[in-house]
Amino acid sequence: MSRFHQVSIAVFIFCFLSGDTNEVRSEDGNRLSSTSKVQVFILSGQSNMVGAGKVTGGNSRWGTEFIDPVVSVYPGVYQPDADYDMMQPSKVLKLDRFGGTEPTPYPGGGTQVTRGFVEVKDTGVYQFRPGYGGSMQNIMEVAGKEVHRMEPGQKAIRHDIKLTGGQRVPFKITYLTADANGLGWIDRQDIPGTLATLVKHEGKYPFLMDGQGNWAERDDAWYRGVVTATGSHWLGVKSGKIGPELGFGHVVADSIDAPVLILKTSQGNRSLGWDFLPPGSKQFESGGVIYAGYKESPASWKKGTQPQSINWYAGKQYDDCFQAAHEVLDNFDEQFPHWKGRGYQIAGFAWWQGDKDRYNAEHAGRYEQNLVHLIKTLRKEFDAPQAKFVCATLGQTEKETAEGNEKLILDAQLAIDGEAGKYPDFKGNTATVYTHPLNQGGASNSHYNGNAQTYMDVGLAMGAAMIKLIGGQD
Repeated sequence: MSRFHQVSIAVFIFCFLSGDTNEVRSEDGNRLSSTSKVQVFILSGQSNMVGAGKVTGGNSRWGTEFIDPVVSVYPGVYQPDADYDMMQPSKVLKLDRFGGTEPTPYPGGGTQVTRGFVEVKDTGVYQFRPGYGGSMQNIMEVAGKEVHRMEPGQKAIRHDIKLTGGQRVPFKITYLTADANGLGWIDRQDIPGTLATLVKHEGKYPFLMDGQGNWAERDDAWYRGVVTATGSHWLGVKSGKIGPELGFGHVVADSIDAPVLILKTSQGNRSLGWDFLPPGSKQFESGGVIYAGYKESPASWKKGTQPQSINWYAGKQYDDCFQAAHEVLDNFDEQFPHWKGRGYQIAGFAWWQGDKDRYNAEHAGRYEQNLVHLIKTLRKEFDAPQAKFVCATLGQTEKETAEGNEKLILDAQLAIDGEAGKYPDFKGNTATVYTHPLNQGGASNSHYNGNAQTYMDVGLAMGAAMIKLIGGQD
């Protein structure tokens, strides 16, 4: 089972989950008896919650890196003990197009082996992913080193290789079935700040990778994304970008003795003061301008004039995001057949947002009021009065130097922390993670330069804060 040693907040909990028979476990790995219910955590916010942390330096279709590719066909089906380099091929075909989307078709009729040379532009560590679908069942060697092996019915095993820019080295691909073609992908693995570099070359987050050098997946936590946060799979790295859900999910799944569903519903460039405005929010006046309440349109209009509706309304993103979450949960057994019949419980909400509100003084000024209302509304919306709520601040905003709209938003986010004392009914069930110390550079509007460490560490810290709330730790 994976661990979360990178998180800066050590969590040592061994107590009952509030309101249920689930229990959390201590850092020493002890687990108690499980309830039948799946514990659901709903994550929302704007683009940084969707996620922009880069996994690698860029996964691209291969093409011009490959020089003089030729496919040779040998009689019969593939034999693992055959030395195809010493055998005479029955046919040979020069591949005029290799890679891209329409490579030269292979001739078939036997065991097919492609040979040629590969020359990358930049020196670095690379991963090769030959084939697509069935044609991934092959063995690829570059510069005499095996970089990919996928036996029929088995998972792919890949090994990174360091190549020197401008240096030509031989490659060979031996296809293990009749399904063979010139498709493939090449992926740079050592760009600073990417998840691959952090894990493979800096030793961070080792629980994200299995013993074969592939991204690991959990068997006790499922990720489901809706709206622009798409995907449905066991928790693990499945695409080219990550959000905080990866670190968050590992922490809560490590700590809770029950299956975990991370349900992320999010959309970029959305404000709490307009797009995410919660139901029940009233219109207000400021400086002779009326600002929309929930379901009203447009966002604002001059007092005394008749507003002209636009193709949007206050709270539409709230409706879209959380209706999408309801649709998943309302069809729980169909969406998650591996948990059919177990049922679920909303354990908590996580919120990372605030960037768009900082460009509007009225939205920034009412951020605290709207955030308090959001917390209460979500608990009511999902009939989860005991669900915990964790909010993360904008990474670029520092307590000591914040000013203007950014200070208003930061102060609002810090104020809702149950330990701050401003909202007594939030004590023990609501927490704020101050993310400035975790930010590796950049700001929310630049997606923190895509640095995966920022996204991982924010997620880990949010998960630790959630588990602290669930455990009732003082």
